[in-house]
Amino acid sequence: MQGKLFIVATPIGNLEDITIRALRVLKEADMVACEDTRVTRKLLNHYNIETKAIVYHQHTKDDKIEKIIDEILAGKNVAVVTDAGTPGVSDPGNILVAEAVANNIVVLPIPGASALASVISIAGIDMQQFTFLGFPPHKKGRETYFKKVAASVIPVIYYESPHRVIKNLTMLLEFAPEKKIILGRELTKMFEEVVRGNVSEVLEYFTKNPSKIKGEFVIVVH
Repeated sequence: MQGKLFIVATPIGNLEDITIRALRVLKEADMVACEDTRVTRKLLNHYNIETKAIVYHQHTKDDKIEKIIDEILAGKNVAVVTDAGTPGVSDPGNILVAEAVANNIVVLPIPGASALASVISIAGIDMQQFTFLGFPPHKKGRETYFKKVAASVIPVIYYESPHRVIKNLTMLLEFAPEKKIILGRELTKMFEEVVRGNVSEVLEYFTKNPSKIKGEFVIVVH
């Protein structure tokens, strides 16, 4: 019998944010495919899980992906995780899933933590409809990206790194000064923070508090 591919959500910060099912799958799998074995090993060690960890990320070559598929076809069960959150959301998890589907391999979601779902849950606005745009482009297409955000009539959610958050908030202020923002920083971690206000207020807050420009950001523009 061939094995299965499990897409396992892991904590985005607090290590307690993992399901009992996810822990069982990680323990019973023949191997865990992860972005960074050092990051994933911390989680596995925390829960005394000794499953072998192998590297799988956006730069993984096709032959490595084929090898993982071959292992599953040979009967191995493989669990895919990212450094944090749910695989397939702004990471290369979908590439391996597509290959698995093409080879008639059963793919099972093991749901759990997600920065996207977390910020939606605390938004306090109507989120029956929204657009998720992942990470903004670094250079080419960035202006077009934020014009799209500005033009949206429903909330837009995107991720941002500390290196570009000021620059991109400044661009958003140029194209959509009337918009409001709900910004989650370091969600579920020790220095978790949610900042709310119009674009200029949020931009001013981080300009005056540069020490807070750390960690991962998830932003709702509405």
